[in-house]
This record gives sequence, C-alpha cells and structure tokens, in this order.
Amino acid sequence: MIRKRGRQQQQYRQKYYRLNQRINAQEIRVLDAEGKQIGILSKNDALNLARSKDLDLVEIAATAKPPVAKIINFKKFLYQQEKKKKEEKKKAKVSQTKEVRLGPFMSNNDLQVSIRRGREFIEDGDKLRLVVKFKGRQITRPEFGRKVINSFIESLSDIAKVDRPPHFEGRQMIAILSVEKNKKVTDENRQEGANADKQKGVEKNENKKEN
Repeated sequence: MIRKRGRQQQQYRQKYYRLNQRINAQEIRVLDAEGKQIGILSKNDALNLARSKDLDLVEIAATAKPPVAKIINFKKFLYQQEKKKKEEKKKAKVSQTKEVRLGPFMSNNDLQVSIRRGREFIEDGDKLRLVVKFKGRQITRPEFGRKVINSFIESLSDIAKVDRPPHFEGRQMIAILSVEKNKKVTDENRQEGANADKQKGVEKNENKKEN
C-alpha cells in the first residue's frame, strides 16, 4: 500500500496532459511537432491525422479557445520537457562558496586529492576559497604556502579563473577561484585533469626508483 501511495503522489506532482481519446474538446487547433499550425480540426479528424503518422494527439493548452493540441511522439515529448526542466533548474542554481584547506608543507599526494575535490566544486558552479594555514614557525616560510596555492590554481586553470589572487589574512594565505565562463566544463576537461594527475603519479614513482 505504501509503495502504491508513493507512486500516486509522484504522478500527481507531474503535469497532466490529455491525449488522444481523453481530449474533451470536439474542435482543436492542431500543431505539428515543430509547432507549425496545421489548422482548426475536429477531434476525429485530428485523431485520424495523428494515427496516420503513428503519433499522439497531445493537448498542450486546454484553456485556449479552441484548445491547442500537438501531433507528436508523447514519450519523446515528456523526455524533452524533463530535460528542459533540468536545464532550467541548473541555470537557477545559486552559486555557493566552498572552502578547501591546504598546508604549506603538504605532500604532493594530499595536494592532488584536494585539487580533485576543488575541481568538483568548480564543475558544480561553486566558487572556491583556498586557505593555506600556517602554524607556529611555518609563518616564516610563506614561499612554501605560495607554491602550494599556485600549484592548485594552475591545476584548475582549464576551468577556473582567479577572482582574488593569493594574499595574507592574519596567518592564512587565501585565494578565491570561480568558474571560467568562457571555458566549458566538459568530459574532455575532466579527462585531461585525470590524465594530468595520473602523469604526475607516474613521474613521482619514477623519481623514487631513480633515488
């Protein structure tokens, strides 16, 4: 019973479309799949036209006079509507500022893990706040912290821009990154990043062998 109720609630939340015989109006303004007007037809004529094309007659504007219906593939129509909804939701996403903490003397392996995490934040459209915290006498060697933070920035240069360059706030070195709009985040970008990480790992192992 619980599962059935859940499905009913989900169907209720989805927009309902009348199609084919369930359309009540006896006269309909008919459009084709591209939105071009075919004309005002009787319900039977519109249904016969849809059947001849092996498509559905879908009512898209029930309150219009006469109601408007499209001759389309209903399953494909629903897929396109869902895709459009997801794209609108993605565009409406509010950007957040995520933070990644780094150490001035962190290992290369730990740095690569942090870089991958930062890349995920940028790919999601968030801003990124990089923080290198200096403890005790580490503050006397700021060049190490700058090296770490610049390496991080360079690794994300394919998809991110620097909103605020590295600077000190107390005992912390901070930089702000955001999505570079002119550089689209694609699967190719992600693969390039993964390949770069892999190559660095190979070089690290080769250096160990030589030593």
